[in-house]
Amino acid sequence: MSEHSSQPPAPEPSTGPPDRRGFLLTTGVCGLAAAAAGVPLVGYFLGALRNRPVEWVTLGPVGKFPVNEARRETFVNPIHQPWDGMAANTACYVRYLGRDEQGQDQFWVFAVNCTHLGCPVTWSPQAGLFLCPCHGGVYYENGEHASGPPPRGLYRYVWRVRDGQLEVQAPHLPTLQDTLDKPSEVVQLGLRTRRPRSDSA
Repeated sequence: MSEHSSQPPAPEPSTGPPDRRGFLLTTGVCGLAAAAAGVPLVGYFLGALRNRPVEWVTLGPVGKFPVNEARRETFVNPIHQPWDGMAANTACYVRYLGRDEQGQDQFWVFAVNCTHLGCPVTWSPQAGLFLCPCHGGVYYENGEHASGPPPRGLYRYVWRVRDGQLEVQAPHLPTLQDTLDKPSEVVQLGLRTRRPRSDSA
């Protein structure tokens, strides 16, 4: 008996076309992964296109706001989701301008978000300016851009006065493409939504 056992030669690597089953399996797995990754994106765009009912948030009676004084008001955004938690709390700055020639109350209502990257701005009564602590954005008391990297002035809320109460239209997260100051076309209780004056008092 020979001491050397014969072993079959090792198979040579295949140089032919790839296995069809493996190719289809890989393609199918990649397709499923791409579809799963795209679901949140599709949901985002469909959510943006969905018509939401107009909702209003009461900030308080007009008499609560002194003339020409900026006040920060916090409220729960009615368009929040159950899982938002503390993120459902939204804030704005309210400045009461007094009454116009027709005796109508006039306000500036600004979002707290800096228009650069969304950091919350603070009001400095000594300087009469809104200041962003993140990258040095500065805004005048009327919300217009003063200096720094922001590309525009502060976002403004749509507001109205009903039964002596100041109300703002429920806001979404403002962006340069979808600002907050586009009033809804609906009329509720005979009061059309209004945009605040852009001129300084």
